[in-house]
Amino acid sequence: MKDQMKVLVIGSGGREDALVTLISRSPLVSRVYCASGNDRIGQRPKTHCLPKLKADDLWGLRGFAKSNKVDLTVVGPEAPLVAGIVDGFEAMGLKIVGPTKEAAQLEGSKVFAKEFMARNGIPTADFMVFDDPERATKYAIANLPCVIKADGLAAGKGVIPCKTEEEVVTAIKRIMIDKEFKESGNKVVVEEFLVGEEATFMVLTDGWTAIPLLATQDHKPVYDNDEGPNTGGMGAYAPAPVVTPELAKVIMKTIVEPTLDGMRKEGRPYRGILYVGLMIVPTPEGPKPMVLEFNVRFGDPELQPLVLLLQSDIVPVLVAIADGKLGEEDKPSSLPFADARVTDEKVQWFDGAAICVVMTSGGYPGSYEPGKEIKGLDKVAGMEGVEVFHAGTRLENELWKTNSGRVLGVTVRGKNIPTVIDRAYQEVIPQITWEKVHYRQDIGRKALTRHGIQIRMGL
Repeated sequence: MKDQMKVLVIGSGGREDALVTLISRSPLVSRVYCASGNDRIGQRPKTHCLPKLKADDLWGLRGFAKSNKVDLTVVGPEAPLVAGIVDGFEAMGLKIVGPTKEAAQLEGSKVFAKEFMARNGIPTADFMVFDDPERATKYAIANLPCVIKADGLAAGKGVIPCKTEEEVVTAIKRIMIDKEFKESGNKVVVEEFLVGEEATFMVLTDGWTAIPLLATQDHKPVYDNDEGPNTGGMGAYAPAPVVTPELAKVIMKTIVEPTLDGMRKEGRPYRGILYVGLMIVPTPEGPKPMVLEFNVRFGDPELQPLVLLLQSDIVPVLVAIADGKLGEEDKPSSLPFADARVTDEKVQWFDGAAICVVMTSGGYPGSYEPGKEIKGLDKVAGMEGVEVFHAGTRLENELWKTNSGRVLGVTVRGKNIPTVIDRAYQEVIPQITWEKVHYRQDIGRKALTRHGIQIRMGL
């Protein structure tokens, strides 16, 4: 593998800022392009942003990669994958990490994903599919509590838990009648309301071999205690103690392996990052992992804490995925951060924990006013074990300003969950502010509740 690689990262948010940060630290990489990127991404080492080249410009992206002899492309958001960007790149002999259009239906269609799981015996909630709002409403009301999901992509906001008849009527109206998520609401999935604790389990795979990453836990609702409407993600931490080493093996055996096997058998082999959103359901036989959803890319903000914890050079792994040779790839070199613990022969992790707290514009996920001046970023710059990933900012006359709903992902690494929570909320986040800033103040609390005695002993 050559040591002067050019890598193209597609996307412009906090996940892509984290991806660029991770990839740019590889000694194999000499240049990182990001399309379209953002003002902070453009300041990362080795990185050049392409602000006019958008993530949905599949022809333009392919042309740029070809003409600039890009060695590897990594896709951040789901929309280009669902639209078939991988198929186009591979048709021109370009290396790219991600599933084909057919395989990306695992995220592109909730209906496909649920029916796929049913066909392949993958544990998930009971469900019914509807294309008629009246029938969907009657069924949902008769099966309260339930969860109503728009079939297609909805930026993480098309999943609506319902506990009352009024909530059902409102959800169906938003999705199927008002078409808040456009054609994504032509069909809905109405599924059983699972009770347990959520977790995210991501693997890197070439369709045959799968490398599990540390389990994480996202926080979707906008307010503390999981209250309020769902968002694209208000924060995450890793490792999530709800996924024990034993449970991780169960997830691999009962969910990941059957998924990869099923995709191959159905003629749409899955290659790239497989994100499994889980509900860990307590049963008399022990905790049972059940699939809430599949995503076909890194989670946002779940990737952010993993970037601070990952010690291995991820680039050789990504190249092996693109080549379909992950099982043949040599162990990647380790980066000189801290003592590692080896959880897989190909991946090494910092022996500790990390948390990402997403700071948002006031009013998100509803209406909000951009253009607020962000103060205090200079105070946290250079803090050891701290990285602020920019999801929606712009640099204007040397001042950072808000530019979207999710603005920053303040990420902190330390020796354990209590340490990073305390440092994030007491030392780092109070330094950063803008008018009407909002963030959850309970990211990671479930880890403390679940393993309080064990964690306190580790302090």
